[in-house]
Amino acid sequence: MELPKALPWRRAFLAVILNLLALSLSTTALLGSYWCTGTQKVPKPLCGKSKATKCIGVPAAGEAGAGNTSSEEVVHYSWETGDDRFAFRYFHTGMWLSCEESMEGPEEKCRSFIELSPPAERGILWLSLGSEMLYISLLLISFILLMVEMLHTGNPVCGLKLNAFAAVSSVLSGLLGMVAHMMYSQVFQATVNLGPEDWRPHTWDYGWAFYMAWVSFTCCMASAVTTLNTYTKTVLEFKRNHFKGYDGSFKVPPQHHQCFLQQQISSYYLPQKQPLHSLSEGADFYAELQQKVLQRDPELELDEVLGQMMGEDHC
Repeated sequence: MELPKALPWRRAFLAVILNLLALSLSTTALLGSYWCTGTQKVPKPLCGKSKATKCIGVPAAGEAGAGNTSSEEVVHYSWETGDDRFAFRYFHTGMWLSCEESMEGPEEKCRSFIELSPPAERGILWLSLGSEMLYISLLLISFILLMVEMLHTGNPVCGLKLNAFAAVSSVLSGLLGMVAHMMYSQVFQATVNLGPEDWRPHTWDYGWAFYMAWVSFTCCMASAVTTLNTYTKTVLEFKRNHFKGYDGSFKVPPQHHQCFLQQQISSYYLPQKQPLHSLSEGADFYAELQQKVLQRDPELELDEVLGQMMGEDHC
């Protein structure tokens, strides 16, 4: 009766691939700033030398007025009304930064999303960041355990333990990731309603990093289920082989067991000149036999010891 020599490689390899995919996707999503994207409605700036589009036109200095009136004292009128007075700039937000399109040039202007969030929601945002980091850390631990399990095939018992720890780590990381994603969604929606007026979006939607984070969570849970399935199947196979070994030993008793029983039975029917054996002798014999088993080799089975002790005595 032995443990299975190796766990199913297909399931183990699939669990490693899913775990590695979840780890890479979650790390990319955490470092990215595209969890939410949208547009912001801002007033158009005045047109100048560096800005010629999406701006409010200003009359030239010669057309401003006559006499000694300076250009600063001239009142300029804009005939644009409604949404024509506003421009819609693109923005994208992550867990760390919020960047919006600059109206004065092609570069982007970035601000800390932690500072933009309402003070009452910053604690939840920090919890979300901490949960996300723990999520990635547990994924990394699970990946290391699965790799050690695949490479360390000499001891199946150690492989089972590593498999169990990897499964528990994957399940805990998945739960933490789910909580982190939900808390960030709550903080962002609160920032949309209560954030600074110059930042509040006009329209917004979730970006590719947000969906990538949820795909990472799905791969993490799939890896956990695959690892648990491998562990459960291996344990069930071990138990089945264990019971099979016992059934075989009970159905076909070894020859030295039969010899021993026949000698014990015949010893009670010896002539009257010899003393009658008591029932305690059998118990003493088995106690002595168990002591010899422990002294010789703890892994040596009872059948082998009986065979060695009674090798010369045949029925």
